[in-house]
Amino acid sequence: MPSPFPGMDPYLEPSACWPDFHATFINYLRNSLNDRLPDSYDARIEERVVILDSFDRPSQLFETDVAVVEDRETPVTAPSRSSASVLLEPVTLPLIIPQRERQHFIEIYDYPEQSLVAVVEVLSPTNKQSRGREDYLTKRDAYLHQDVHLIELDLLVGGLRLPVAEPLPANDYYAFVAHADRRPYCDVYHWGVRQPLPAVPVPLKAPDGEVIVELQPVFTEAFARGRYERRLRYQKPPRSQLSRADREWAGQLAAAFRQER
Repeated sequence: MPSPFPGMDPYLEPSACWPDFHATFINYLRNSLNDRLPDSYDARIEERVVILDSFDRPSQLFETDVAVVEDRETPVTAPSRSSASVLLEPVTLPLIIPQRERQHFIEIYDYPEQSLVAVVEVLSPTNKQSRGREDYLTKRDAYLHQDVHLIELDLLVGGLRLPVAEPLPANDYYAFVAHADRRPYCDVYHWGVRQPLPAVPVPLKAPDGEVIVELQPVFTEAFARGRYERRLRYQKPPRSQLSRADREWAGQLAAAFRQER
């Protein structure tokens, strides 16, 4: 079943559905690219593992994890050289276990050189906050210093935006298209939650120009195939950081959708 919204569904952000939606959207985006790419190119899904640790949590002070408990009612005697080892009394403390998040992205290669031509990223919440943002920006900088086109889709209202030298136009969603031969300039496409997702160019090697990928059909198919309308909480206002007017509008659409089901 399709989403009740004309474009991006704000109920996906933030929700437990997002990681699955992200992977599903990437898959159908790759398929759409391969349908449009010349025969001398192919788009591949790649994966990175992001480690989320204490940097994403409030700082904590740690005390010693072992202590010796003294019973003051028991007389203290000098230890004997032949006595057994003293068994210490442990203090039980919680561990900080790093969480792992698998993130998918798309790389476009050409033939027969097998060289990397373009990278397509769809940002996740962890790319836009704390340690995860720092790690992503490091990888982003590496791409920007290579002869590689970089396309970044920000389908999340919340979190920090990608850094640019001038203020971004005010809106909900963005697509950044950074041509390798036009650094440091970048084309920024932007749209609101009440609009369908746009078509975005994906540049290739000269003289092959670019291909145009329509994001709205990709989103529509990914949403329907994932059956997210069954899991999203349309009975409550969206948690996305939209404007008050857009939140009310979204809530009304969600209420009408529930009545039709």
